[in-house]
Amino acid sequence: MKIFYVGLFILLLVACSPWAKVSAEANLPTLREFNDHNQLQMDKTLPDFGIAPELTTTVWINSSTPLRLEDLKGKVILLEMWTFGCINCRNVIPSLKDWHAKYAQEGLVIIGNHYPEFDQEHDLKNLTDAVQKLGILYPVTQDNDGKTWQSYNNVYWPTLYIIDKNGHIRYKHIGEGSYQKTEDAIRFLLEEN
Repeated sequence: MKIFYVGLFILLLVACSPWAKVSAEANLPTLREFNDHNQLQMDKTLPDFGIAPELTTTVWINSSTPLRLEDLKGKVILLEMWTFGCINCRNVIPSLKDWHAKYAQEGLVIIGNHYPEFDQEHDLKNLTDAVQKLGILYPVTQDNDGKTWQSYNNVYWPTLYIIDKNGHIRYKHIGEGSYQKTEDAIRFLLEEN
């Protein structure tokens, strides 16, 4: 009986690991890339996931003009895939607001790419009201057709991408948590030449 419980524990441990569901189709980092990323504190490097797809949306809140990554070269960009009805997305917003306040003057640009999950989230007035109610001051773009969402092969809300000064994705985090690692990655890329 003891062997059964040990086997069950190992099965659950493996099945619940973040690498159990890694999919090349979803463009998620491989186990090695996750391990490399987790070495940030030890060797001060971040993996390079390639050039970030350009933003193509035209509807923006908290920005007088549409933002384009090409125009933001030289800045570090934190792109969040989110939707206002998602509780996990709402739980990440306080950290995003904090990082915006701390690092915008140092060259961090936070962009919320809003891809709706439910019908009421497609409405621009509802999105604008949510941005105001949540106290979001950084730019938010409405991605109702999902072009930006799909160009990143994104499948989860929220997902954070950090893009370096040269336009390469250097960090990706899915879901809540890892706030200190994310902030460490922001600081590292702000200091990187």
